[in-house]
Amino acid sequence: VQLQAFGGGLVQAGGSLTLSCAASRSITSFNGMGWYRQAPGKQRESVAFIANGGITQYAELVKGRFAISRDRSTYTVSLQMSSLKPEDTAVYCCNAVVTTKTFWGRGTLVTVSS
Repeated sequence: VQLQAFGGGLVQAGGSLTLSCAASRSITSFNGMGWYRQAPGKQRESVAFIANGGITQYAELVKGRFAISRDRSTYTVSLQMSSLKPEDTAVYCCNAVVTTKTFWGRGTLVTVSS
């Protein structure tokens, strides 16, 4: 499975941005897909996850501000980010859990200016 994340960019604090992750094949059978981020000098952290059944999970830091969704028809998982803060600045990447394997895509940079 190949994953490609896109949609990153520069946004002012308080603004919104939507990231998308496109898979190379149908995501219907995936156990789930998620978004992670890694800020400079920090470890990678989980941001949001959507399971095959549609259940979603969010990191405490983004609850109420970020929303993960999927479109099975376009093999895409999106991350809608609002009320962005400078501390949300990071490289965001997506992953897909397929049975016992986890696939990662290349990240997209999100920069939030104060």
